[in-house]
Amino acid sequence: MEMSLTRLNEITIILYAFCVLLYFIDFLNHNRKANQVAFWLLSIVWLLQTIFLFSRMIETGRFPVLNVFEGLYFYTWVLVTLSVVINKFLRAEFIIFFTNVIGFIMMALHTFAPAQYESAAVSSKLVSELLLIHITMAILSYGAFSLSFVFSILYLIQYNLLKKKKWGRRLLRLEDLTKLDHMSYVLNVIGVPILLLSLILGIIWAYIKIEKFHWYDAKVLGSFMVLLTYSIYLYNRIVKELQGKSVALLNVASFLVLLINFFLFGSLSRFHFWDS
Repeated sequence: MEMSLTRLNEITIILYAFCVLLYFIDFLNHNRKANQVAFWLLSIVWLLQTIFLFSRMIETGRFPVLNVFEGLYFYTWVLVTLSVVINKFLRAEFIIFFTNVIGFIMMALHTFAPAQYESAAVSSKLVSELLLIHITMAILSYGAFSLSFVFSILYLIQYNLLKKKKWGRRLLRLEDLTKLDHMSYVLNVIGVPILLLSLILGIIWAYIKIEKFHWYDAKVLGSFMVLLTYSIYLYNRIVKELQGKSVALLNVASFLVLLINFFLFGSLSRFHFWDS
């Protein structure tokens, strides 16, 4: 029963991650389709959380809020419920996105905290699965950033060829500048929230598993530096409305920060990010 309910929570966490990603896209671009899909995912998350909540009530014979872990879960359920209501009746992307980021953190803390599980085997397995989800999400975000980097490089090549008026087969094989610029932006919009959620899960794992976890660890600082540089890219693209060569160069610089973090800061870290 304990493992079945835990699996239910893990599925909820994954759905919740996709939900936060789509709300982030809607938050940046006012994308109605992303908002609608996110709302349905959030509704499924709410349904699964409600099932879990009633299962705990039946199992314990009381309303499950008498310890910190039960309180965390009920708090998350309240946040999700409020998000569903707000999303249904108001257009408040900023509020909905950040409310669900908080909800995701609380849900992850509740699901993976080992102290709440009676079985040591269940607790150990969950901590390992938390690490697996963290690494998978980090790699997915790095994949999105890598493709974005490729599109920016192609943009700069295309821009250079056009500026020098070098018409030929190479120019025809490349996409037009607008499409290259847009694809690079879209991939970063996808990569940033995935990296954010990955870092949240990674920090939770580190606090659970590592005896002396330090925020000033090279890998931790490097990962947040990557998130910051790509956030600066999005800020320049959306708020300052910069496009073209300047943001393509900024994207290339951001990817170089990513490579430095992956290869150099990883070797300087006190703990390796995929250690178990």
